Amino acid sequence: MTKYAWMYRFGITPWERYGPVAGARLGALLDREVRQRPDGPARALDIGCGRGGFTPELARRGWEAVGVDVVPQAIEAARNKGPAEVSYVVGDATDLESAGLGVFDLFIDIGCFQGLDARQRAAAGRGVTALAAPGAVLLMLAFGPSRYQRLVEGVSRAEVEAAFPQWELSSVEDADTAHLGWPMNRTAPKWYRFSRTAA
Repeated sequence: MTKYAWMYRFGITPWERYGPVAGARLGALLDREVRQRPDGPARALDIGCGRGGFTPELARRGWEAVGVDVVPQAIEAARNKGPAEVSYVVGDATDLESAGLGVFDLFIDIGCFQGLDARQRAAAGRGVTALAAPGAVLLMLAFGPSRYQRLVEGVSRAEVEAAFPQWELSSVEDADTAHLGWPMNRTAPKWYRFSRTAA
């Protein structure tokens, strides 16, 4: 939390530059999820939502959208930006169960998981699993590991899968690197789609 709180305070938020590109692909993925749900959108959680760059995309498609982030300043900015039908909560991605968020049918993680260490990744996976309704889906965008790991964090496919042993990885696709800039454009970002398997 300390690192990100400091970065928000001083306006150092390089991840937000990727918003338009990631948002366009996320929108297409969310449209697909809506089409595949016979009962329509339900509850969705944006993990590590920051200042709410992507959470409104859920609400626009009919999801009951909640954004969670550990940095209070980011959550305050998200609330001020709106829209009113989106709920924002201060909470830790590695301790989701304690935030009293309820159960969700869809989770999105756009660049949060990749910044966690092995212990935190396991905790995040447990939290998402605990909050998942039967048949829930997780959409994740994460940078891959690179030689620039000290400058930009990333995770391998194996590390992502290891955190979600009770989920089925149904697809992995390359993400667009346009507008990322160096060295983020050297991290081979991926979109992951998981579905919750039977308990």
